[in-house]
Parts: sequence; C-alpha cells; structure tokens
Amino acid sequence: MVDHGPRTGDLVALTFDADMTDAMRYQLRSGAVRSYANLAIIDLLERERVPATFFLTGKWVEEYPGVTRRLAGNPRFELANHTYGHLAFTADCYQLPTIPRQRMAADVARTFDVIAPYGGRQTRYFRFPGLCHDRAALTELAPLGVTVVDGDVISGDPFAKSWRPVVDAVLSRVRPGSVVVLHVTEANAPMTDEALPRILAGLAELGLRPAPLSEVLGARPVG
Repeated sequence: MVDHGPRTGDLVALTFDADMTDAMRYQLRSGAVRSYANLAIIDLLERERVPATFFLTGKWVEEYPGVTRRLAGNPRFELANHTYGHLAFTADCYQLPTIPRQRMAADVARTFDVIAPYGGRQTRYFRFPGLCHDRAALTELAPLGVTVVDGDVISGDPFAKSWRPVVDAVLSRVRPGSVVVLHVTEANAPMTDEALPRILAGLAELGLRPAPLSEVLGARPVG
C-alpha cells in the first residue's frame, strides 16, 4: 500500500477517480444528472499534454466506453482499478453500501476484465472507494497482486461549491512524489475542471511536474 512516491526530484501524480454506483447510474439514466464524465478535464489534459492516471470503476467504463477508449488511446494516461460498482470495503464508509468480504476479490478481478479490452497503459494499481480499507480487505485482495494506492493529497473536490478550496487543498499539501486524488465525475465533482488549470499553474510555480503514477512511484517508465 502506498500514499506517495520518493520525495526527491520534481514529479507528482495527478490521479482521477471515475466513480459509478448503482445510485449514480440510476440518476444518469433517469435524466436527473447530465454526466459523470467531465470531458473538460480530459480536453485540458490532452491540450496541455499532461500525464494522468485514471482509477476506473467497471460500471463507469460500461457507461462511457467511448471516453474509456479515448483515455486508453492517450500514451500519457494510465488506467487503474477503482472496483466494479464503488461499494465500500469496510463498514461506515461515506454511507456506501458494503460489499461482502467473500466477493471482494471477484469484484476487483471483474473490473480488470472490463478494462482489459481497451488496451493502453493498464496497471495493477487499485484504489478503494472512499480510501476505506482494513486488514481484512487487504488480505482478500492480496492474491490479485494489486498495489493499493491511497494518496497523500486529498483535493476534496467531490461536491465542492467553488474551485478555490480544491486548489488550496492541493497546492498547500503537494510535495515531490505526491499522489493527488481528484475526480472526473462531473456531477459529483463539478468544480474540478475549473480547479485543474489553476492547479497546473501552481505546480509549475512550485517547480513540480505531473507524471504517470508508475513513474512517480519509482517504476521504470512505460513505453
């Protein structure tokens, strides 16, 4: 389990969670919500040639196959696993329904299977919904050979009402080797696309450079 990479150098990882619960799927399909895929974020990352890592839920991939193909097709983007339906792996985790312990490994394995056909820079990185995990959850996932990634810079972008607190949260905590947790789920994190250009500018002023998660964590660059 890792929170950040080495504190040397100038690299940081921008990671974006793509949540999708059954409740979110219902909101989307009923028309109550317009989108859980913030294309403005992807547009900016592509335009500015910024590397990023996306933690995808299987259900999000199923709702947005075209967007997933777009992410997989960008050599600067890495794909990682955020469970199939964003269920909680511990009790009392942001009011999320809890997945039974005996289903945990199958849920995560299923998500890898959903992502696999899209190709691109796929990883064995995994993030728990809500960052909620305990020894039991880690034990269940151990046979899958995943690297659990939490993050040391929590942006607080879900349900933010302004971009300012998101930017402040990131720039006040970020350091070399940091793993920044953001979201690409537009309706649930509506300010992230406004915060992102300011975060990028702030990182540049601090002399920090976004890189794929594998490089920030010290792995050999992919490709």
